[in-house]
Amino acid sequence: MKNEEISLNTKKSLAAALKRAMQRKPFQKITVSELIQDANVNRKTFYYHFEDIYALLKWMLEEEAIEVVEHFDLMVNSEEAIAFVMDYIEQNDHFVNCACDAIGRDGLKRFFDADFHSIQRSIIESAEKRTGARLDDHYREFLTQFYVEALSGMLIDWIRDREKRGRDEVIRYLTETMRDSLMGILTAASSRNSTIPIAQAPQAE
Repeated sequence: MKNEEISLNTKKSLAAALKRAMQRKPFQKITVSELIQDANVNRKTFYYHFEDIYALLKWMLEEEAIEVVEHFDLMVNSEEAIAFVMDYIEQNDHFVNCACDAIGRDGLKRFFDADFHSIQRSIIESAEKRTGARLDDHYREFLTQFYVEALSGMLIDWIRDREKRGRDEVIRYLTETMRDSLMGILTAASSRNSTIPIAQAPQAE
């Protein structure tokens, strides 16, 4: 077995131990000692892989949900990708709520933001190619952050209050709003000069 495989299996064992511990007690009361005992690894091994239990929690969130979404083409399968995240939340309801309680809304949002940023940027760049638009770098970054804030914020709101909006409604609204608004911006940008910052084409010499 390669070192990478061994390392991944160790991380997964620690993640499984953390999940079991979160079923028994609040996150803040979980110790490294009980995790390494459950996972059958030593303390040095834990700290080789993770700085602390919060780092393990972040890795688990990314490994089990967010990184998988990166395999979707969200311009084509955005509904399926958002549904995947929501399925994960529902299937891991206790764990996700404990995580939210442990690190707070802002902490959970930072985790979402970091991972959604690269995903959303690739969506915008893909859409630029399809429409022929080429946005200014600063405006592309602005749009990326705008959609990341909206997506992560709405998902966290849904985690906290699922009675407010139904799952299917949230998926439909997020999908349609993100797709239609982005394509509208880029279509307008590709067909005319406007107040939207568009990168200038190189001047012929």
